[in-house]
Amino acid sequence: MKASYFFILTIFIFSTFSCTSKKNSPEFIKKATGRYYFNADEVIEVHFTDAKLLLNWRNQNLNPLKLNDSTFYVREMNEKLIFNSVKNNIELATKREHKGKKYVFNKMKEGEKTPSEYLTQNNYEMALNGYLNIKKTDSLNPVIKERNLNRLGYRYIRNDDFDKAINVFKINTILYPNSSNTFDSLGDAYVRVKDTMNAIDNYKKALAINPENRSSKRNLKKLTKK
Repeated sequence: MKASYFFILTIFIFSTFSCTSKKNSPEFIKKATGRYYFNADEVIEVHFTDAKLLLNWRNQNLNPLKLNDSTFYVREMNEKLIFNSVKNNIELATKREHKGKKYVFNKMKEGEKTPSEYLTQNNYEMALNGYLNIKKTDSLNPVIKERNLNRLGYRYIRNDDFDKAINVFKINTILYPNSSNTFDSLGDAYVRVKDTMNAIDNYKKALAINPENRSSKRNLKKLTKK
């Protein structure tokens, strides 16, 4: 039963596609071209080649099937994307798997970037504002989870990208000011750039929150052992 359903769905998609022009109108191209928030820190980029719609998403180049003048089927997502030129967004066609939830991807303003994109540019203030806005609107968003940001910071350290690591850890201390671990991690980053004063300061902050933080105790002892 399941196999026959997907067979019928595939036939429907391809029959619809075959009756629809692959090329898009200049008006649609102008309206649809741009970057859209897939989530709070990820982007879908829409562009056109020879008037044919293409997507960039999660480092993939996607080639959607055009179903009609505003609807496209993306095989990699197993979703139909509906372009709403009035609201300037993309909506996912409703289906049972969504369990009643509506998915809308809003178009980004010219020059607008996600928090992580600002981080890669070492734009600390804009990255901080972005993460604070996410926390304000959705405090449970995985993008701003303490451990996720902590992992990102140590990834930067492993790549010897210490300025970005410091920015991430600083943001984490602001998002989670009562976490001993965030200050301990920031101390680690300062150690890597030989900024002893700031390293000591952050290890002390970590211990003020949690006097049993063994990592901060050990590192503070090393730095003050003179």
